Order: sequence, then structure tokens, then C-alpha cells
Amino acid sequence: MPLIAVILATAITPRPAHPQPPDPGDYSRAEYEVDVTRGVLVPMRDGVRLSVDIYAPRGSPGPHPGILTHTPYDNNGQRVTATWFAERGYVVVAADARGRYDSEGEWDPFGALHRLDGHDLVEWVAAQPWCTGKVGMIGGSYLGWTQWWTASTAPPSLAAIAPKVSPPDPFENLPYQHGVLLGGWMLDWAAGSSGRTAQLADTGYYNGWPLHRPDPPHTPYIEINEVRGLRSAPWFETWYRQNRSTDPYWHAIKYQTPESYSRITVPSLAFTGWFDGNHPGSPMNYVGMKEHGATPAARRPSLVIGPWTHGINTRTLGGIDYGPDAVIDIDGYVVRWFDHFLKGIDNGVTDDPPVHVFVMGENRWYAEDDWPLPGTEWTDYYLASESGANSIGGDGLLTTTPPAREGHDTYVYDPLNPTRTPFDSWPNTNGHIDGALDTRESASGDEVLVYRTPPLEQAVEVTGPIEAKLYASTSARDTDWFVRLVDIHPDGYSALLTEGVMRARNRDPDNEGRFNGTQLSTIEPDEVYEYTIRFWRGTGNLFQEGHRIGIEISSSWYSYYLPNLNTGADNAAMVTRDQAVVATQRIHHGGARASHIVLPVIRRER
Repeated sequence: MPLIAVILATAITPRPAHPQPPDPGDYSRAEYEVDVTRGVLVPMRDGVRLSVDIYAPRGSPGPHPGILTHTPYDNNGQRVTATWFAERGYVVVAADARGRYDSEGEWDPFGALHRLDGHDLVEWVAAQPWCTGKVGMIGGSYLGWTQWWTASTAPPSLAAIAPKVSPPDPFENLPYQHGVLLGGWMLDWAAGSSGRTAQLADTGYYNGWPLHRPDPPHTPYIEINEVRGLRSAPWFETWYRQNRSTDPYWHAIKYQTPESYSRITVPSLAFTGWFDGNHPGSPMNYVGMKEHGATPAARRPSLVIGPWTHGINTRTLGGIDYGPDAVIDIDGYVVRWFDHFLKGIDNGVTDDPPVHVFVMGENRWYAEDDWPLPGTEWTDYYLASESGANSIGGDGLLTTTPPAREGHDTYVYDPLNPTRTPFDSWPNTNGHIDGALDTRESASGDEVLVYRTPPLEQAVEVTGPIEAKLYASTSARDTDWFVRLVDIHPDGYSALLTEGVMRARNRDPDNEGRFNGTQLSTIEPDEVYEYTIRFWRGTGNLFQEGHRIGIEISSSWYSYYLPNLNTGADNAAMVTRDQAVVATQRIHHGGARASHIVLPVIRRER
């Protein structure tokens, strides 16, 4: 996808609205009791045996299509979902990942062998007498990774995948997000992933496990989980020491490349939420498969985005009720998908719209022909101020008219006193976003810049990916930039929608305009640089009449992210707090340095 910033906004006639939730329609109903066989050991190509549980329709000679779920979180945890699908005429195989629970081998969350293990498991399932030879895959989060990793090896018997909340490439999401070190939830996920069964020896530091927002965080960051008592996790230090995407550890498990996508032959049905911390994986995979998939079916992916966090399919999030339509029949949607691609039933699934998005603010689903949405008006909203945009009490302005006069706003960032998130990043949401929470308290300090439109005279829909263009300088050798989009209600409530993040030294994009994790740029103190920041998550929101569109800028967002200590060290994870550098930050606006945000505005007849 080309850079949003170079796409020219054009006047487009409002198109007719097509409200349409992702309705699964008719699909296989429960017909069978289920027999379960546990602890079957399946040999991989290197001789290591993975443990699988098998859920099969009782009293049916078969054969039936197979469904594989490949998890590091104990395959017994898949029993409810596995039983549901088996009742509908599928044999479900739930596998423990290599080195976890009952499977043999050494565990590493991002070990390159997971890709090959998925291939071997698919082909083992297909070869069993109870299987028709066609296999699908299901699961969410890490289980989304295992689906994409497996599909990228093109196992001949894999027929379709249905990943939910699938993360992007690990280096793009964990432990770094666009070069910024993640905080509490990543550390706790590492702790929960240690050893065979979460071997964490609690030392009492950080109030035990979960993390609960330590203050201040231990430094150097590379030692945090060792101090907490993490055991049997030699890969944890590797995550921090190999801090470029081209380092061998990360390169071995990458799947979001044109070469990898071009090996994938199967159709994909992906689900994610606007507040999912792994959100970009699903739309990135949609675009990648459409452009590079190996077959016509692979190049026709499907994407569903709801008003959800990582635990998808909720009606209420962050205290906001998105209405009864927010909850959909996801398992039914998936089984209808498999009914066609695994059972060969002509049920019209290939005629469904490829994209469904839920627009918050009006709480309505729309069926779409593509992602980003056709007819998007990429609209520049410029930053401006008179006296200063510091805090919610400042006079920062967001306007579609470029300011003629050049100016800037200044704030001081102290890494030992970071800007706080309005939510704990763990344990309430498994490390993801609690929803459209009020950011007023977190934006009340002078270290946060706030820019707002005047109250809107008519509603504005913003649905799609978002990008910011900042002209900024820092007095330090490195720093972080955080840009947040908020919906400011007439009563002042500032609803957090999404954010973009970038470590200054990762400012230079790669040849495709994406985040560059391959090199570290030089940052000269007080030099103004141009930063193109692709927001970590897109959004789908109708800013109602009388609301304001708001932007917040800071250099920290703790505890979701660990504060940058601003030293410019090649590996920030090894820096200690006594080396922290307080930085003077400047965001420039107007004239030749017109910092702005690019919003995907959608015009519909409503």
C-alpha cells in the first residue's frame, strides 16, 4: 500500500450507505455427540513428538474434514471450541506447541520450527483415515500466528484458515512496536510463556504477577523478568539483544513479506477489533494476500473489524455500549466458511462482501468491497497554536487549512516521570486496550500537547488507516513520539480511539514506506526531522455533530510502553535509569514545517 501521505484527497459524491452486519446465514448444525482422544503423540520431521487431543463426531464413520488448532496455551483450553466444531461434522485436532505442556522439544515463542511443525501437523491430520484430506485452521492471537506461519509453508492439504486477532510479524508487535519497547503486558506475556507451564518464581517484585504498573520500572529493562523470577526463558534476552528486524532471530519467523504471501495458496477469514493490541496484523494480511497471494482464492481474503479489544465479540467496552449488533456469530461465520472450503457446500460464501467494518459513534456495521475503503478521502488536519498547545488547557488547534505562519510548541519530557495511560495494560484486557477511555487526566500535564478542531457543524466519519506527519526536534540523542486520536464529546470526555508510535532513531522508512526495523538513524540534538508515523491501529468512528476531533502528542505512554531513557544507545534495553536524559521537545507547525495528521474520511448518505 502506498504512503497515505502521497494520496491526494478528492471531492467524492457521498455514496449510498449499505448497513450490513457479517451475518453467517445457514451453516452446519450440531448433529453429533463427540468422542475425545487425548495425548496422541505426533512425530515431526526432526523426531520431536507433539501432543494432540482429537475431537471426533461420535457414531459417524466419516471421513470428515479436519480442523487444526496449534497452541502454546495448553490444548485442553481448546475443548469448548473443538467440541462445538466437532458436533457439526468436523474432526478437530488441538495440538500443544513444541516444548509446551505435553509436547516434546524445546520451547521458544518465536522459534523457526513452529512454522514447520504446523506444516507437519496439517499433513498428519490429512493422512488419517477419519479425514477427507482437507484441513482448516482456527484460533486467535498466537494461534493466528501459527496459522499464518503454517500457511506460508503451503502444506498441500491445507484448504482454508480463519485467524482471529492475529498479530503482525513479532518484531513489529513484540517486544517492540515501531521501535518502542512495550511495557507491562509484554513482560507478563513473557512470564506466562516461560518454560513448559509458565515457570515464574515470584519474588514479590512488582507485587508479583500480574505487573500492576511498577513505579518506577526496573532498569536495565533487559533484567526486568529476571528480577521478577522468570525461569526457563533463555529467549527473553534474545528479544532485547537482537533489536533490528533483520537480525536472524526475527527474520526466521517473519511471514509478512511478499515472498511469504506469494507461497500462501488458501483463502483467509480474519477477525480483529479497533482496540486490539495486535490489530494491524489482520488488515496488513488482507492487503498482503490481495496483492501477493498464490491463487485466486488466496487473493480474495475476508476481513471483519468490530468494536472489540483482544477478547473479541463484546457489546460493552470501556463503559461504552455499542449496541446488540456489536456481537456477531463468529463461530457460525467460520463454520459456514469451512462448510464451503472444506466440505464443498455451495452456500454463497464467496459472494459475501470481503470486508465488514463496525463504525463506532453510530454503532453500525457496513459491508465494504475493499480495505482501505473505496472512496476514502485522505484529508490533512494541520496542527496550530497561538499561546501554546500544552495540556487540555492549551489553545492547540486542528484545522484543514494549513497555517501560513511557522511556529512550534515546546514541552519537556522526563523519562522518570512519564505520561500515564488512562488504563492498566494488564490484567484487565490481556495487555490490550480497555476501549475508548477518557484521556483528560493523562493529557492534563504540560508534557502533553493537545490539538482540537472547533465543534463539528456536521458529523465526520473516519474509517481506515491513519498517518501522522510530524516535523519535530529533541534536545536528546533519541526519544519517542506518541500521537493519539481522540473523540472529544461536548461534555469534555476525550474518548481514546487509536495511537501512532515511533522511536526517533527508527524514523527512516524502508523502500516500501513501512516502519524500518533494519537500521538506526542518527538523531542530532535540536535538529528538525520529518517523521512519518503510521498509526498502530486504524479506527472506524463517526465524530458526531458538536464533537471535536482531537490529537494528543507526548513522548511517553506508560505503562503500555516502557519510557525511552533518551540516551541514543544502540540497545535501549540495556540502559539504566541513572543515565536517563531529560529532553526538550518541539513540534513544528505551519509554513514549510506543517505537521499534520491524515485522516481517512468517509462520506455516506445517512
